[in-house]
Amino acid sequence: MESGYPAKRNLVPTWVGGLGRRLFEPIDIAPLVLFRVIFGGVMIWEVYRYFSYGWIARYFIEPTFFFKYYGFGWVRPFAGDGMYVHFAALGVLGACILLGFCYRIAAALFFLGITYVFLLDQTNYLNHQYLICILSFIMIFVPAHRALSLDAVLRPRLRSSTAPAWALWLLRFQIAIPYFFGAIAKFNADWLLAAQPMRMWLAERTDFPVIGHWFTEPWAAYFMSWGGFLFDLLFIPLLLWRRTRPFAFAFAFAFHLMNYRLFHIGVFPWLMLVASVIFLPPETLGRMLRPVLRPRPGSPAASGAPAPAIAIGRREGAILFALALYAAVQILVPFRHLLYPGPVSWTEEGHNFSWHMKLRDKDAKVRIFVTNLDDGSTRRVRLEDYLSPRQARKMRTRPDLILQFAHHLDALERAAGRPNVAVRAHVLVSLNDRPPRLLIDPRVDLSREPRSFGPRPFIRPLALTH
Repeated sequence: MESGYPAKRNLVPTWVGGLGRRLFEPIDIAPLVLFRVIFGGVMIWEVYRYFSYGWIARYFIEPTFFFKYYGFGWVRPFAGDGMYVHFAALGVLGACILLGFCYRIAAALFFLGITYVFLLDQTNYLNHQYLICILSFIMIFVPAHRALSLDAVLRPRLRSSTAPAWALWLLRFQIAIPYFFGAIAKFNADWLLAAQPMRMWLAERTDFPVIGHWFTEPWAAYFMSWGGFLFDLLFIPLLLWRRTRPFAFAFAFAFHLMNYRLFHIGVFPWLMLVASVIFLPPETLGRMLRPVLRPRPGSPAASGAPAPAIAIGRREGAILFALALYAAVQILVPFRHLLYPGPVSWTEEGHNFSWHMKLRDKDAKVRIFVTNLDDGSTRRVRLEDYLSPRQARKMRTRPDLILQFAHHLDALERAAGRPNVAVRAHVLVSLNDRPPRLLIDPRVDLSREPRSFGPRPFIRPLALTH
């Protein structure tokens, strides 16, 4: 019998419900386990590099001043040997992630510890360090410890041969992000039409084995520039298609090996290369790793039987919302440089966290002056008296860091009993082999300019023509 009331409509679009169910379908856990082992191993290697190269003392103990991310001025390095202890703890946590021992706690502590290191000094920013922070955050939620782990041995009820599909697709999404935005960033006149700064870099590396003698040829610079753009743009699609997957892996090996040899960019090429294996079908990796994973008899991974359909309830809905919000942040943040006037390679506004990798080469000459407004005396600041060589080199081309340093000088002057001073900077910068131009208005008292997320009016504009 009809009730007289209209039937309730399903407010969730059919395609959303279908996508949600697919994201919660059980898949073979092999890709997650493999990524956990890879990530933990690379993190141990990264910690070892900090110890072996003396970076802990050079970056976090010897400097007397640290450049801070906006809003994180309260983050300070540990005193004494505290930073050595901190990195040793990161190494232990990396081993715990690799072995799957107290995995959830280890992943959370590693995320907090490595993010703390990341926030200590803005001059140490590297894209791969940012990526490591993000991946360590994701690892907290990904159930990669339910197989081939000490946790699964110590708690057999935890053991599982499957995991929800969203966990794998979240990792795949994050690995794909640097490639996608790296390609977008390379879609500019300098990179594609002028082959800059690749032309400059290759000319300095003619000692490269076998092919280095060609590096001064114009075609070599264009080949490398366009090759890098096309690789970033097409690698993930080629990796997802079965027929092109072998070629994608071959190109990835050549590309990352070339990057490592040319630019000495640390663990980033190796992390991205070995992480690419998670784009293989889960069942393929499951078959390859089945002897060590040993799925439980009767499980979908062992029998090949399809798993039952998953109903989308409140818990699943909350996870879907969190995934959508995370994806939106990761997609929108790299575009924030469009909110600022001028090319980002010149202004640096919105450059960090946007996957603008190896896109510009800058040569800068900086002179900073402090004027006592009471007596009119002016002195030129010796950067080496305040900054480490690395800090001074990084600061020269970044307006926000110059602004921070001006505020620091003003604070020192006030502490010395000279509260009425002006700090000005004369900064000449050459971007991608252009003639040097003024980066900052030399008339502006930088000590009175506030730090904010807004555009910095003291940055001089740049004509993009060479």
